Amino acid sequence: MSDCCTPKGYRQIFSERGARAQARDYRRNGLDATSRRIVDLLKERGVQGLTLLEIGGGIGAIQIELLKAGMARAVSVELTPSYEASAAGLLREAGLADRVERRVMDFVEAATEVASADIVVMNRVVCCYPDLPRLEGAAADHALHTLVMSFPKERWWTRVMVWMANVGMAITRREFRIFLHPVVQIWATGESHGLERSVSRPGVFWEIAAMQRGAALPATV
Repeated sequence: MSDCCTPKGYRQIFSERGARAQARDYRRNGLDATSRRIVDLLKERGVQGLTLLEIGGGIGAIQIELLKAGMARAVSVELTPSYEASAAGLLREAGLADRVERRVMDFVEAATEVASADIVVMNRVVCCYPDLPRLEGAAADHALHTLVMSFPKERWWTRVMVWMANVGMAITRREFRIFLHPVVQIWATGESHGLERSVSRPGVFWEIAAMQRGAALPATV
């Protein structure tokens, strides 16, 4: 991991307080817009009986919604423990605690300890990690059928926003940075690990990309 993104740096941004606020918002309003678009995309393709691996899943809202839609099981991998208490509470409330395994670890460094899944999701994650090829490569290798990612659109104004955010964090001595990885590199990394381009859905700020292995997901039951 780059020196600019230490475990302390992630904890400075992704805190327990922030997790509690996200959980409250989810209880009141449901999924945020980008997460909803990911869930809708996967539900369109069918999730019944499939397995999910979500890397950087936060409070686990996407996992909960997909499990409610018929997905069989989910594994959540988080880099810091900040989200665990809030996520556990949401799972208990939804009656889904026995269908989700939550693990705190650096997925890139310990990917071999995690089983593959039909679907792998990284929502607003690739922009938080400096080494895109290692992160996305490990995620792609774990995707039996589909990898879904969201990341900032590659536009001049997103570059300005990311630059301003990073300057602000440097001034306040936060050990975290945002990375605007080139979209062409994101596609190429997935392709180098055996995936094919499937869907690209740009939003106002966040773009959603889906890649798949083979023709389609297995038939739902």
